[in-house]
Amino acid sequence: MKVLAIGGLVLLAFTLGRALPEHFVSRAPAGGSASAGVALTASGFAAAVAAGLFAFGGWHMVTYAAGETREPRRTVPRALLLGTVIVTACYAALNAAYLYLLPLDAVIASKRVAADAAELLVGRAGGALVSGLVIFSTFGALSGIVLAGPRVYYAMARDGLLFRWMGGLHPRFRTPHRAIGVQAVWSSVLVATGTYRELFTRVIYTEWIFFGLMALGLFVWRRRSAYSPGYRAWGYPVVPAVFAAAAAGIVVHAFAADPRSCALGLFIVALGLPAYSIWVRGGSGNKEGQREDRGLP
Repeated sequence: MKVLAIGGLVLLAFTLGRALPEHFVSRAPAGGSASAGVALTASGFAAAVAAGLFAFGGWHMVTYAAGETREPRRTVPRALLLGTVIVTACYAALNAAYLYLLPLDAVIASKRVAADAAELLVGRAGGALVSGLVIFSTFGALSGIVLAGPRVYYAMARDGLLFRWMGGLHPRFRTPHRAIGVQAVWSSVLVATGTYRELFTRVIYTEWIFFGLMALGLFVWRRRSAYSPGYRAWGYPVVPAVFAAAAAGIVVHAFAADPRSCALGLFIVALGLPAYSIWVRGGSGNKEGQREDRGLP
């Protein structure tokens, strides 16, 4: 439904809209010099990258349920590739439609650019309808996050890396209900610690650190004698090296744009290091849970 709605809006934009050359040009600030404009662009670049990556993010969450996926070696890579391509195509097409209909300054200043574009095309009722579709689409993303995240805590508990009780399943629904409850509480705590922008800045900063480490870990893993190729990828070692370098650039830019939020996000993540060290050193493994076969349906 969301893809159809996006396709309809893009189709209407390019059939009913009327592009003007000035739509693709942003006016310079009054009284501003060329050097000031360059400095302004450089300072805002990292914040724009963080916002864009947050919008495109979530692609990796399909791997959270890999242990419950049928034919994961075939299904998960396909889901990653197709999901990323579809989302990228939708966002690129939508942004092209917005710039086709609205001046760049209006796009930058808009708080609800999709509704503004629809309102320009088919009136106020169309803008209200698109606003409703945008709100409706958040439920799909929210349900995916609520379902996917607890699978990580469940798997950690089953592997003896987290409290055993978090690996429990609901007797009727066969869902990791305790892990879902813990995620709900922790999410509420995080919401109380900052604004929406601060929260997604922390998310982007910390997760791209681990994305980069994951790519570098591939080099280390392939050097081990016990390595068994579980996948084939074009471009190794260039592709993972470029990805790791890009991740490092994203992390550096994000910190330069908002060092306070990034530092706080890194601090919250780092709190887990001493806990993990104590946990492993104490041998608090869920041996019983690893032996039991209580997999999710």
